[in-house]
Amino acid sequence: MGKQNSKLTPSVLSDMVNSTDFTEREIRLWYKSFRKDCPTGILSLEDFIKLYKDFFPTGDASVFAEHAFRTFDTNGDGTIDFKEFMCALSVTSRGTFEEKLKWAYTMYDLDNDGHVTRKEMLEIIKAIYKMVGVEAMAKIVTDGLTAQQRVDRIFSRMDRDGDEQITVDEFKKAASEDLSLVMLLQVGGGGGANT
Repeated sequence: MGKQNSKLTPSVLSDMVNSTDFTEREIRLWYKSFRKDCPTGILSLEDFIKLYKDFFPTGDASVFAEHAFRTFDTNGDGTIDFKEFMCALSVTSRGTFEEKLKWAYTMYDLDNDGHVTRKEMLEIIKAIYKMVGVEAMAKIVTDGLTAQQRVDRIFSRMDRDGDEQITVDEFKKAASEDLSLVMLLQVGGGGGANT
């Protein structure tokens, strides 16, 4: 895909059918909608933030949207093309539990060093709280925990070796053993680990 290419070529379509869980017809429909919303064929960070603000009008979705954008922009060029969009959408909406957990992990691993620290997790959880809004958050999770308390709870369950960082294996193991952790991680749509 590129900025100049306004057609979905047969080879790109075939590649996308093979690399996502969408049918050819679904990809064509998504492409039509994507091109309508993004005539240039790319989605900028600013456009992405606007989309999140539309979904979460009562909160401040900008920080969370920036982190989500990072996970969608797999080639790191500062934009999301249609293929990147569809691959991320495929994982978050139709991927296996394992694929969704891996995607969620990339959201929390801000510096992409293979470990999630308390600081990294706190940044994402705070962004979720801001995006959803305090009142809505209280309706979603009724335990009344602050962002810091929520991170402490998650860490106490996931950090098996007590080294103050969570590896992808610890993340997957803890989430597969306790689905309530998945709920804690995905509040507000963050993490993409819907089951």
